[in-house]
Amino acid sequence: MRIGIGYDIHPLVPGRPLILGGVEIPFEQGLDGHSDADVLTHAVIDAVLGAAGEGDIGHHFGVSDPRYEGVRSLDLLAESWRRLEAKGFRVGNVDATLVAEAPRLGPHLRGMTAELAQVLNMEAARINIKPTTAKGLGPLGSGEGIACLAVVLLIEAGDREA
Repeated sequence: MRIGIGYDIHPLVPGRPLILGGVEIPFEQGLDGHSDADVLTHAVIDAVLGAAGEGDIGHHFGVSDPRYEGVRSLDLLAESWRRLEAKGFRVGNVDATLVAEAPRLGPHLRGMTAELAQVLNMEAARINIKPTTAKGLGPLGSGEGIACLAVVLLIEAGDREA
């Protein structure tokens, strides 16, 4: 078994859709970034790549590469996962914490979970996404952005646990 951790943060800006876990969430601002800036999916990508010892999202999908401008982050996760699954990995579980003052994310968690589970070829019950706030502290607390921390347990081929 191998454990990986991922973290991502992006500022909120007007004029962009807010995408988290592949789900478009109604809000007056969206996350700014080279891709769709989906912090949840980016953190999960970093966690699965890290657990497999395969670097990070920037190593595979750099912001200097125009092919990834505006790309759907779930597509980047799918590409990453195809490579890792071919090496014999499967996901034991995903645990992620989203930090956002607004909007309220609870109503969208089931959709985010379903999207990630489909891409990672796993049961949705093995994915846990928890929204929280920064309690008004710092840039996240003042609503300037959204961050995510994700932990993933990967199971290597031949390991029958989990």
